[in-house]
Amino acid sequence: MTEGRSTGHVFVEADGGSRGNPGPAGYGAVVFDSDHDRVLAERGESIGIATNNVAEYRGLIAGLTAATELGARSVSVRMDSKLVVEQMSGRWQVKHPDMKPLARQAGEVAAGFDRVDYTWIPRAENSHADRLANEAMDGQSTNLTAPAPAVVEAHTEKQAPAPVSPGWTGALGKPTRMLLLRHGQTALSVERRYSGRGNPELTDLGLAQARAAAKRIGERGGITAVLSSPLGRARQTAEAVAAELSLPVRVHEGLIETDFGDWEGLTFGEASARDPELHRRWISDTSVRPPGGESFDEVRARIERARDDLMAEFPGANLLLVSHVTPIKTLLQMALDVGPSLLYRLHLDLASLSIAEFYPDGGASVRLVNDTSHL
Repeated sequence: MTEGRSTGHVFVEADGGSRGNPGPAGYGAVVFDSDHDRVLAERGESIGIATNNVAEYRGLIAGLTAATELGARSVSVRMDSKLVVEQMSGRWQVKHPDMKPLARQAGEVAAGFDRVDYTWIPRAENSHADRLANEAMDGQSTNLTAPAPAVVEAHTEKQAPAPVSPGWTGALGKPTRMLLLRHGQTALSVERRYSGRGNPELTDLGLAQARAAAKRIGERGGITAVLSSPLGRARQTAEAVAAELSLPVRVHEGLIETDFGDWEGLTFGEASARDPELHRRWISDTSVRPPGGESFDEVRARIERARDDLMAEFPGANLLLVSHVTPIKTLLQMALDVGPSLLYRLHLDLASLSIAEFYPDGGASVRLVNDTSHL
C-alpha cells in the first residue's frame, strides 16, 4: 500500500451551514479510516452567500473528493442533512434547480468508488464536520490531509471540537435555532375570539396557509425536527410542513396555547363585559389568571421548560416549532430579554414565521418576526 493512500474503506462526514439561509455560508468535511478512529483528511471552505442545502452538498462533494484523493475504494457517508442523504440514496427526487447540478456532481464523484452508502446521523454525532463548517464561515479555510498512511489499524484519541467563536453579541457556542410558526386560520380566529385549549380545525384558508408555509420551509430545508403543540390546529399546520420535509411530527405538550378558562370562545369585549375588573387586571398583570385558566407567568414557566428541554435534546440544531400566539411571543420575549409589554404590543399573523436562537451559554438573538412573505 502506498503511503498516504488507501485501497480500503473510509468514512466521510460532511456538514454545511448558512448564517441567514441564504447568507454567508461554508462547509466542512472529514475523512476517517475504516475503524472511524483516525482522521485522514479535512476540508473546509467559505463559499460566499448560499443556502444551507447548497453548503451541505458542497461539503459532501469535498468529502468524496478527499476520499478519492486518498485512494479509497468504498465510502460510508454520514451527514445530518436528511435531504442530501435521501436524495443521494435515490429515495427522494432532486427538485430544486440549485440542487440538481450539485447532486449530479456528487453522483459523478461517487461513481468512482466501488460502493458508497449514505446514513443520516443526528447533528450531535457530526460535530467534527460541523466545527470545520463553522470555522469556514468564520473565514478559516481547511485543506489538510494527514501525513500518515490512510486506513491503518491506528487508534488515536479524537480531538474535542473547538468552541465556535463568539459573534458581536459575545454569545458562545452554536445556537439552537427555533423557527416559530403560528398555526393557520380557524373559525375562532376569523371572529377574533379567545382560542386556547379548544380544538377548532383549520378553515380552507387555514389549510392553504399551512401549505404555503410548508412550501417555503421545505425549500429552505435544514430542519432537524418538527415539534408541535398537541392542539389540532397546530398539528394540522405541522403535518403539512413535516410532509414537505419528510420528517415526523412530534407533539410537545409545552407548546400548547394559554388556557383561557371560562373566556374560551369569547371576544375581547365579551370577556371584558363578563368579568370587567378581572379582565382589566389580566391585560396589565401577567400573574393574573382568567377564571379557571392560566396566567401568562405560568405560560412563561412552561415555555422556559420546553425551551430548555429542546436545547438539551437538540443542541445546535434547527427546529421547527408549530404553536400559538402566546407561546411564540413568550419565546421571542425571552430571546429579546424584554418585559411583558411585548406580549400585549407585538402582533403575530396567522401562519407567520419568526426565528429565535438560543445559545448554550445563555445568550440569545432574534432573526425574524412575523414574516408572512410566503402567504
